[in-house]
Amino acid sequence: MVIIYYTYLLECADGTLYCGYTTDVAERVKAHNSGKGAKYTKSRLPVKAVYSESFETKSEAMSREAKIKQLTREDKLKLIKGIS
Repeated sequence: MVIIYYTYLLECADGTLYCGYTTDVAERVKAHNSGKGAKYTKSRLPVKAVYSESFETKSEAMSREAKIKQLTREDKLKLIKGIS
């Protein structure tokens, strides 16, 4: 069985962005929206997925997550719009 890993960006109800990684973006969004995601998103519900990238390994997904988290908000918005 091949597992695909994803790095994703969520837009929170307050307009902020949250970045994480998972093997199932839709299930992860459900977890966030049920309050079982991350502490950060718990008080900013609902959230919606606005961007994702797929990777063959967890390590690649986590590395990309770390790089995205270092981007400015403006650069994250460009990434979402496909303007990188």
